[in-house]
Amino acid sequence: MGRLVAIGGTVLLAAYLALFLTVRADLALMERLWFLPGVGVIGAIIANTSGTGGGVVFVPVFNALREWGVMDLQPLQVVGVSMCIQAFGMTMGALRWTDRLYHQPAPEPLHALVSPRDFFIVALGVLALSLPAMLLTQRFTDFDQHAVLMGYKAFSILLGIALIASTWTVNLARPERDRIERIDLAVLLLLAVPGGVLTALFSVGVGELVALYLFIRHYPVLLCTGAACLISSVSVIAGALWHIEAGTIRWEVVLLAGPAAALGGFLARPIALWLGARRLKTLDGSWIVLSACYLLWLNWG
Repeated sequence: MGRLVAIGGTVLLAAYLALFLTVRADLALMERLWFLPGVGVIGAIIANTSGTGGGVVFVPVFNALREWGVMDLQPLQVVGVSMCIQAFGMTMGALRWTDRLYHQPAPEPLHALVSPRDFFIVALGVLALSLPAMLLTQRFTDFDQHAVLMGYKAFSILLGIALIASTWTVNLARPERDRIERIDLAVLLLLAVPGGVLTALFSVGVGELVALYLFIRHYPVLLCTGAACLISSVSVIAGALWHIEAGTIRWEVVLLAGPAAALGGFLARPIALWLGARRLKTLDGSWIVLSACYLLWLNWG
């Protein structure tokens, strides 16, 4: 474990202890939600192997729990809770991927090294546009969340299918791109503003768009997933602050799922590297398509 992960993990632990000692929680409700640590671990592993953000797991789960009468979280509370949980999981994942950036092994055939310059140009360039868009959306904009969700998830299905198709066709035997191209950086900057808006509404969006686009364009997993995790981490931390101020957080959920999400974020990187680029892209694309179809079905009903 690198120094960056050790220091960051210590900060996350201190943040969790501060919450545990200061926020009010209903112990009876926590007993009924005993399964949430498992959801946190699984959600964070999926989020940090793909770079898409834990909201692709937590939002469907919390919506399902509301529909089944297990826990009544309103849409705004779902977003706030998801951001707080991701603040632990995505941050740990971002620390692990960033540590990997400085300890890359020699590249294998068809695979490329990632330069720190490209990694941070992508992450910081996207954040420069997506963060203001997210914060402004949280504070000043009132969208029809149902309509936006339907359009966004329909778009996610198309991207997921494109990722699977490109993985097994045009990118099957082609070497990975070894440096970020200007056209791809321009597209990412165009995706940043709508990604920020979507993240404000659903706690997921910008990381998913960045990861999927870079995967389709056949960049190394470290750049696709690592940069997306870093973008998601900074986004959800900034977004969670507004929800804390607005009082939309159910702390019982965060106290149960937060540390489990951090564990999942820690485990995700070796799992992603063990899977390999092709299987990882296939599984990520499949998850995006299936979870989007489930959300569309749930909201259509």
